Amino acid sequence: MSQYPKAKFIQSANNSDQFVRDIGAEVCFVGRSNSGKSSAINVIVNRRQFARTSKTPGRTQLVNFFELEENKRLVDLPGYGFALVSNSKKKHWGQILTHYFENRKSLHGVFMIIDIRRGLSEYDLDMLSISKFQKIPVHILMTKSDKLKRGEAKKRLLVLKSELEKSITVQLFSSLNREGLDEARMTLDGLLREEIKQKT
Repeated sequence: MSQYPKAKFIQSANNSDQFVRDIGAEVCFVGRSNSGKSSAINVIVNRRQFARTSKTPGRTQLVNFFELEENKRLVDLPGYGFALVSNSKKKHWGQILTHYFENRKSLHGVFMIIDIRRGLSEYDLDMLSISKFQKIPVHILMTKSDKLKRGEAKKRLLVLKSELEKSITVQLFSSLNREGLDEARMTLDGLLREEIKQKT
């Protein structure tokens, strides 16, 4: 059974005019292409192919809005850093994401997806800077933790935590063996409940 039985896809947006109504609360999922973002969403919601996965990196090329329950949404943003996407497409995504982060009043938090074997990329650091400037809480999922031995995974978790501001929360996560699933769900639910200072 789905963790969110009322969860459903609402719509995709190719520009800011197509965003759903800016009410309630939502948490967006961001990450480098091929970081395991769609798989993480599917496992957290407990729905196969809820967010469409593909062996081809960069599959998510639109802003996808999902309703988890009334006035509570999950937003799947385009994966960044995919080399085969045209420069015009990258520029278009950049404009959409900038508008989203600067103007979205219902945005209560960011789930950043990072492949534990790769660590933070330049794009991840840019996203952290944007989130800090806009005062949006960030929670990082270090995905594919099953690909490393337990001791090495924990070591990388501690190293990353030491490099980030204390306000940013970080955890290990695996879509394969579901490590960290309960923690991720609790964090998501907490962000969706949390009242944040409205952007002016």
